[in-house]
Amino acid sequence: MALLIKEARLIDPSRGVDAINDILIKGEKISEVGPDLLPAGGVDVIDCTGKIVCPGLIDMHTHLREPGREDKETIATGMMAAAAGGFTTIACMPNTSPVNDTASVTEYILGRAKVIDTVRVLPVGSITKGLRGESLSEIGELKAAGAAALSDDGMPVMNADLMRNALDYAGMFDLLIISHCEDKKLAGDGVMNEGRMSTRLGLSGIPSAAEEIMVAREICLARLTKRSVHIAHVSTAGSVRLIRQAKAEGLPVTAEVTPHHLCLTEEAVAGFDPNTKVNPPLRTKADQEALIEGLQDGTIDVIASDHAPHTLVEKELEYDYAPFGIIGMETSLPLILTRLYHKGILNISQIIEKMSCNPARILKIDPARLAPGDVADITVIDPEKEKIVDVSAFRSKARNCPFHGWPLKGYPSLTIYHGKITFNELK
Repeated sequence: MALLIKEARLIDPSRGVDAINDILIKGEKISEVGPDLLPAGGVDVIDCTGKIVCPGLIDMHTHLREPGREDKETIATGMMAAAAGGFTTIACMPNTSPVNDTASVTEYILGRAKVIDTVRVLPVGSITKGLRGESLSEIGELKAAGAAALSDDGMPVMNADLMRNALDYAGMFDLLIISHCEDKKLAGDGVMNEGRMSTRLGLSGIPSAAEEIMVAREICLARLTKRSVHIAHVSTAGSVRLIRQAKAEGLPVTAEVTPHHLCLTEEAVAGFDPNTKVNPPLRTKADQEALIEGLQDGTIDVIASDHAPHTLVEKELEYDYAPFGIIGMETSLPLILTRLYHKGILNISQIIEKMSCNPARILKIDPARLAPGDVADITVIDPEKEKIVDVSAFRSKARNCPFHGWPLKGYPSLTIYHGKITFNELK
């Protein structure tokens, strides 16, 4: 098929482009970019006046639950949710059942994704077998099967020597390690941020130090091994300071933050809504401000959803017993546009960098850009579109979202994956 996108504000941070342009797509690739392109016969014309066109968004931290927990999410519903959120590529974490610690599980995920073919799915293999933190997974086999990175997300690798070996072995195969930084002993049975609010609510707290100690360890190991490490879902001011210092030293350390940590603080827990229970927990206003400063100065490279679907039955349990996690792929972009772009905290080019260009660079996949010859993975954004979040309209199978009923401004209008429209809300 052939598509001609007309009169769009094309923003391609990788090439320093911000201009009104047309884009001609033929088959899976971009054929031509420039002003006033004329449609030929058989070309579908899409008027994108007033819209922003950018390289397809990439979410480098999601949970698809399949195989094993298809009651929470499936690869198909997760991919549909991703397309509706404006994403053309997602990386899915390995805490499935069975765990993605073997080539067969990686191949299963890739096979299912290929059949559905609405977004690119990058399986993340586990660092350790069964996420048990005892012995390394077969890293070479995972790489050969198509794993894009390694992580024990949700179950941090507590053994520092094992993590050192993981960094070395992963480096040999040019695989990124994504670290869930949490000292489980220090976190204990905590369910929210430790501090004044947890005391007032009578809930067990997780101290900031539980994250920061592990961030410091990973930085030390990056220095020792000279291998790359990516810090997942940063939540504290102390972590931001440590990562900033590591980058100033020139260490190969990158980091991400979630929209929910940018939009909510521990104050949201006061209503005991289990949909505010996340790991790491929602922190203080001061922590949130530090995260925003980290985005502004480049300390934090990526915005990622940490999309974590759960069943309604699980999330309706008392706060202490409900599982950690919320869904996020369908709200990530509108939350960020509302919270950061429309308030003048980040410009649109910075947001695209952190939601497209930087994830591609860190994951070492095809560069996210819009130039002739590039694969046509494209997101069209309407920065002025206003809508009330309605979880009943989500493509995700799950509904565990704390933002239901929120008015947000700025939504994806069109998602194009390999030249094919996978989501369309253009009017």
